[in-house]
Amino acid sequence: MDAAAAQPRPQPLYNRLAFWAVFVGLITIGNYAARFGGTSRGSGKGVSQEDVYSWSFFASGLVVYAFYLGIVLLICINHFDLLAMRRPRGWGRAAAFGLSVIVAIVVWEYEVVSRLPLPESPAKEQGVTNVPWEPRHAGAFAANFVLFALIAPFVEELTFRGAGQSLLRFLGSWPSILIVGVAFGLSHGLVEALLVLVPFGIALAWLRDRTESVLPGMVVHAIFNGAALVAIVLS
Repeated sequence: MDAAAAQPRPQPLYNRLAFWAVFVGLITIGNYAARFGGTSRGSGKGVSQEDVYSWSFFASGLVVYAFYLGIVLLICINHFDLLAMRRPRGWGRAAAFGLSVIVAIVVWEYEVVSRLPLPESPAKEQGVTNVPWEPRHAGAFAANFVLFALIAPFVEELTFRGAGQSLLRFLGSWPSILIVGVAFGLSHGLVEALLVLVPFGIALAWLRDRTESVLPGMVVHAIFNGAALVAIVLS
C-alpha cells in the first residue's frame, strides 16, 4: 500500500473549506461571465501580442495574483501547513513523478485532444496566437514571462494543490485529487480547454498527493506555462 494512502485522514476544517470554495467559485463565475460576455478570456487565457509586450498587463496581473495569494494566506492563517510548502518525499522520486506528468499531458493534448472534432481548439479558445518577436519590447516580455511562468504557477499551486487539496483531504486521496482537478479547470472560465485543463489539474493534484508537497507541481506548472509563452514567439 502507498504510504500516502496509508496516512490517516485529517479532521475536516469546514469553515476554511467553505471560504476556499466560495473564493474559487467567485473566480470561476467571474471568468465564465467574462468569457461569454466577450470582455476577457479568463485567467487561463493565452496571450495576445499586446499582452506579451505590455507593462500594464504585467502590472494588472501582478495585482490580481497578489490579491489571490492574500486570500489564500488568510484562509490558511495559523494553519500554514495546509499549503504543503515542504520538501517532497525524495527529490529523485518527485522528479520521476513530475516527468511522468509532463509526458502524460503532452501525449494527451497533442495525440488525443488535438485530434477531436471540436468547434474550437483549446489553444484557440485561450487566445493563443503566434506573436512576432520584438526586441525593443524585450523588457516587458521578460516581465510577463515571470508573471506566467513563475508567479502564476506559484499562486495557483498554493490555491489548488496547497490549500484546496489539504482542506479536501478528509474525503480521501482520490476524491480530493479529482475535485481539485475539476475546480482548477473550471476556474479558468473556458470550455473546450477543459479537456486539457482538468486532466492537467488532476495530474498536478496526483503529483502533490504522491510527493506530499506543492513544490514539484510548481516546477511542472512553470515548465508548461513558460514553454507555451516561448512557443508563442518562436513558432
